Amino acid sequence: MNESYLAVNRANWDERAPAHAASPDYALDRFVADPAFLSDVVRFDVPRLGDVAGLRGVHLQCHIGTDTISLARLGASMTGLDFSPASLAEGRKLAAAAGTDVAFVESDLYGALDVLPAAAFDLVFTGIGALCWLPDIRRWAAVVAGLLEPGGRLFLREGHPVLWSIDDQRTDDLVIRFPHVEIPEPTVWDEGGTYVESDVEFVRTESHDWNHGLGEIVTALLDEGLTLTQLVEHDSVPWNALPGRMERIEPFGEWRLTDRPERLPHSYTLQAVKR
Repeated sequence: MNESYLAVNRANWDERAPAHAASPDYALDRFVADPAFLSDVVRFDVPRLGDVAGLRGVHLQCHIGTDTISLARLGASMTGLDFSPASLAEGRKLAAAAGTDVAFVESDLYGALDVLPAAAFDLVFTGIGALCWLPDIRRWAAVVAGLLEPGGRLFLREGHPVLWSIDDQRTDDLVIRFPHVEIPEPTVWDEGGTYVESDVEFVRTESHDWNHGLGEIVTALLDEGLTLTQLVEHDSVPWNALPGRMERIEPFGEWRLTDRPERLPHSYTLQAVKR
């Protein structure tokens, strides 16, 4: 596969990392001010995460590390992995300022086993907006299996593939525009904005992404020797995915379709254990 997508996407994320760190939506000031503060994403899933104290965890595609640090504050010994050096720099600064011990390692997802020990983690965590940057979900599942020790657990919260397929420019109805399943060609975007509040004018506006159906994700994990233990679909998502058609809901600051939200699976939580 042509790996040029990595350079395009890395440039996009490197430019946005400082803006994300400065945005009130990531609430870095609250991490520094309050040692018990957790990201909304992690707080949403605490009932499903259970007790992670003492677990050796790795957060794949960790970006600026707010979820990674949140998991460390719940007692896990955390490593964050990301392909963007600018994102990792922000994560390291935040961890130091917040007084939270987290290791950050630079690598693209598929190279994780070149920089991290195999079969060494009790917990592999992947958060919102990560899988769409990967062209091959089977290679992702192989990395997850390779990192987990036997009995170790994958914890995944993601935007739902149906949500990713919706035309976000239409405001009159829910219209499928983009692929629902994985295809070889990426969807290529040229967008000057970002998903959090920011007044930065970005130069690196191109990005490439892929969708992956739930069946493809589950099957890839099963084929790598994992056992599915949970799959929950949610009617909310942590960002305003369909502008003009969603409302903010509490207590986790999530977003939900305003009109008949039961029509759309917004996100999901998946857990699987390595046999």
